[in-house]
Amino acid sequence: MSRENTREVITKWIDSEHTHTSVLADDVVFTSMNTREEDRGPEGVLESLNYIYHVAFDARFELRNLIIEGGIGAAEADLVGEHIGEFAGIAPTHKHVRVPLCVVYEVENEKIKRARIYFEMPALLEQLGVEAS
Repeated sequence: MSRENTREVITKWIDSEHTHTSVLADDVVFTSMNTREEDRGPEGVLESLNYIYHVAFDARFELRNLIIEGGIGAAEADLVGEHIGEFAGIAPTHKHVRVPLCVVYEVENEKIKRARIYFEMPALLEQLGVEAS
């Protein structure tokens, strides 16, 4: 894929606040690199992201940098919002957080095929006032 096509696909996904399923491959896989948990298929990905951004947190994805090379895109961002529901076994604290994250997207045939999510869990735990176990 060209750099321009890859940028267009990833930008459409990010600009839609992670809801535009037309840019996800039918067999898309999003992997949390912290836990190795995988979300499969457009519905599985949407369900997981909805939980993070609207159930566990009232949050948004704030893009800092987007780097594209061929069919790969790396998005450096922050999850910004309020902790309103259980997340990783932590009851809601209603604290505001800004947690660094990075997502590496693989785009094939103008669809996101894979994403690897790197989420700065120690920063989240510190902001929530929770001890790491």
